[in-house]
Amino acid sequence: MSLLFHNRLKELFVQYFYDLLKKNEVMNLTAITDPPSVAELHLFDSLTLLSVLPPDSDLKLIDVGTGAGLPGIPLKIARPEINLCLLDATKKRLNFLDDCLTGLNLQRKTQMVHARAEDAARKPELREKFDIATARAVAPLNVLAEYCLPFVKLDGYFIAMKGQADSEIEQAEKAINILGGDIADLWKLRLPVSGAECCLILIQKISSTPKRFPRKAGTPKADPII
Repeated sequence: MSLLFHNRLKELFVQYFYDLLKKNEVMNLTAITDPPSVAELHLFDSLTLLSVLPPDSDLKLIDVGTGAGLPGIPLKIARPEINLCLLDATKKRLNFLDDCLTGLNLQRKTQMVHARAEDAARKPELREKFDIATARAVAPLNVLAEYCLPFVKLDGYFIAMKGQADSEIEQAEKAINILGGDIADLWKLRLPVSGAECCLILIQKISSTPKRFPRKAGTPKADPII
């Protein structure tokens, strides 16, 4: 993965992570705080998605359970033309991210949604409206699929960000198919400093998600589709 940025992009990345670490002193946003690890495990890991994102200037992307704004804000810095939706269940996080985007002058074509993924995906204005859904949440792939695939329009993609993922893919395939998805590709990449492997699982939306999904908040995690 080759990442070459001009000075203005570097300034924006530095500003975002400075704001993030400063806010982290009073709000639980990230356990990773030393600069080299922040650069690799937050920035570079988020930007692996640039390898697979379509070039469309009107691309609509939703970051489900964005937390500290990852991967959404690094992607918006690198691709300011995309339509970005940041979804999170914690209002204070979204307020901070809104302030960040305003400070970066990237608030245009950006939407904040305060909700659980299971509730948001039932809203007509969000359901099956996005070209790309992604998530860095620490959850099994079959659970993430129920959170994310309902947001994806037909022929769009849920891109799951994982470490080593081969066993998870096999276990999640039934759930993915039930939810209207099909595993289209698997990209295995290495982070530039540690050489740690990371995987991007590209799941194409080939049919509409049945109306009964996602199930009520908490159910996908407590009783995953297997």
